[in-house]
Amino acid sequence: MLGIISGALLQLRAEFRLSCVQQEALVSALLIGALLASAVGGCLIDRYGRRSSILLSNVLILTGSLVLLGSSYPALVVGRITVGFAMCISSMSCCIFVSEMVAANRRGLLVTLYEAGITVGILAAYAMNYVLSDTKGGWRYMFGLAVVPTLVQLASIRFLPSSTRESSSQRHCGRPEEDLTSSTGGPDEAESSGRGRQVQYGVLYLFQRKDNMRTRTAIGLGLVIFQQLTGQPNVLFYASTIFHSVGFQSDASAVLASVGLGLVKVIATVISMVFADRAGRRPLLIGGCSVMAVCLITIGFLSGHSDFIANTTSLPPVQGSAVNWIILVCMMFVVSAYSVGFGPMTWLVLSEIFPSAVRGRAFAFTNCFNWAANLLVTFSFLNVVDVIGLSGTFLLYGLTAVAAVVFFYFMLPETKGKSLEEIDKELCLNRMQHSEECCSVISRRLTSLQYQRVHCQLSTSGCSN
Repeated sequence: MLGIISGALLQLRAEFRLSCVQQEALVSALLIGALLASAVGGCLIDRYGRRSSILLSNVLILTGSLVLLGSSYPALVVGRITVGFAMCISSMSCCIFVSEMVAANRRGLLVTLYEAGITVGILAAYAMNYVLSDTKGGWRYMFGLAVVPTLVQLASIRFLPSSTRESSSQRHCGRPEEDLTSSTGGPDEAESSGRGRQVQYGVLYLFQRKDNMRTRTAIGLGLVIFQQLTGQPNVLFYASTIFHSVGFQSDASAVLASVGLGLVKVIATVISMVFADRAGRRPLLIGGCSVMAVCLITIGFLSGHSDFIANTTSLPPVQGSAVNWIILVCMMFVVSAYSVGFGPMTWLVLSEIFPSAVRGRAFAFTNCFNWAANLLVTFSFLNVVDVIGLSGTFLLYGLTAVAAVVFFYFMLPETKGKSLEEIDKELCLNRMQHSEECCSVISRRLTSLQYQRVHCQLSTSGCSN
C-alpha cells in the first residue's frame, strides 16, 4: 500500500480530475490513519500483546482494501485512512515482537528482515503499477491485489507464540520493573494475564530524568523526525510525479523509473540486513545520512538545471536527457542510502533503547511524531514545490540530512551485540558508549593507568606521582 499510490495517482488524477489539494489529501490520508494509530497503538500493544495487535492490523487492511475499490473520492480517502491505521499498528507490533524474540547477535538481522519485506512489497507495487499503467481502471487492481499478502500473513499468525514480552523476567536498570512504580508518576492500570500482574507506565515517564528516559526519548524523536524531514516519503509517494517533472514524459516511463528505485531499495536493504550486526547501527545511520545529504543537494542543483534546459529551446535535447539520467542515478543513491540507514536502523534502535514495560507506548509515542512529520512533509510537497521549486525543495532536504549527521554523531549510542537488558542498564547509568572504538580506547587507557599504579606500588624507588 505504501508504493501503490505512486502509480495509481497518475490514473486517479485523470479519472477523478483531482486538484493538487485533492491529490495531496488522498496521498496523506494513509498518513492520517497512521497518526491516529500511533496515538492509541501503544496502549493496544502493551495491553493486549503483540500477536493480537498484528491480527487486528490484518483485519483492518482487508477492510480498507475493500473500501478502496469504491468508485468515489470519499471512499478512496476513507479506505486509505483505514489502511494507514492498520499499517502503523502492524509495523510497531512486528518490530517489537521480533526484537524481543531473538538473541542479541541476531536482532539486527531479523528486525531488518522485516524492513526488507516492506521493500520487496514496495518493489512489487511499483512493478504492478508499471504493468497496469495503461490498463483502464488499473488503479482498482493495484489496490485490490494488496489483499493477497494480507491473507498470507493472516494465515501465518496462528503459528506465532501468543506473546514474547520479557517484562515478567527482565530487569529494568538492574532491578525488577515492578519496583519502578514510584518513578513513573503513577502507573496506569495493571495488565492482568496468565503470566501475572505487570505494571504499565504513563507517557510522562518518557520525559523524566530518572533512568535517563529523557535522553532516550530525544534520541527516538531525532531518529523519526530527521527520517521524514529529509524528504524520503515524497521520493516514495511522488516518485512517478517527480520523474515526470524532470523529463520522463510518458506515464509508463515515469513508472518504470519508479520500478528501478524499488529494486535499488530492496538490494540496499538486504545489504543493511547483512551488516546490521557486523558494522553496527551508528556507522550505517551516519554513513547513510552523509550519502543522502550529498545526493539530495546534487539533485537540487541539477533539477534547477533541468528546468532551465526544458525552457530553453537553443540547447540540444540530449543535454537535458543526460541531466535527467544523472538525477535518476542520484535518486537511486538517495533511496539506497535511506534503505541502508534510516529505513531499517530507525526501527531497530527504537525497539532497543526503551525498557520492556513501556516499550509499546514509547514506540507509539515516537511513531506519532514520525507520522505527523510524514504527514506534514507529504501534504505540503506539491505546494512547497510551487513556491520554491523542485530544486529548492531538494536543497532543503539535503541541508536537513547534514543536520541529521551532526545529531547522530553526538547523540546516537551503539547497541549492536548487546541484550536488551544490557542496553537498558547502560542507558540508565548514562554509560552508553558511541562506538566500540571509543570503548576500546577507554579500556586500553584504564589498563595502562592500572599498570602504572601497580608498578609504582611495587617499585623500590617510589614514584613521583
